[in-house]
Amino acid sequence: MKNSFKNIDEYMLLFPEIQEKLEELRKIIHAQNPEIEEYIGYQMPAFRYKNKPLVYFAGYKKHIGFYPGPEGIKNFEKDFIQRKYKFSKGAVQFPVNEELPLDLIKQLVKFRLDDIDQKKS
Repeated sequence: MKNSFKNIDEYMLLFPEIQEKLEELRKIIHAQNPEIEEYIGYQMPAFRYKNKPLVYFAGYKKHIGFYPGPEGIKNFEKDFIQRKYKFSKGAVQFPVNEELPLDLIKQLVKFRLDDIDQKKS
């Protein structure tokens, strides 16, 4: 994408068909900790905690990409396999024709928050 977005609201306007799901995902992420900040990173919605990257997400035609980092993926691999989600070293795909796995998203964000809290700056 060659677009330059000032904020997540601008980004989500590109995806009217899944805008509600993207907004729901955004709210779930923020609900996990009041210190979570949002920004645009790598031209997609991004969130940071204590000035460290937390998670990213991106809209696509058939899925929403969720990027909890390699540790997040590795730790939840069995969940992805069990739920039949496609995933790679750094991302998992949530199909747009299914409900968002809110329980799993909360666990992933909490895992990343804990990971950042445990690492010394």
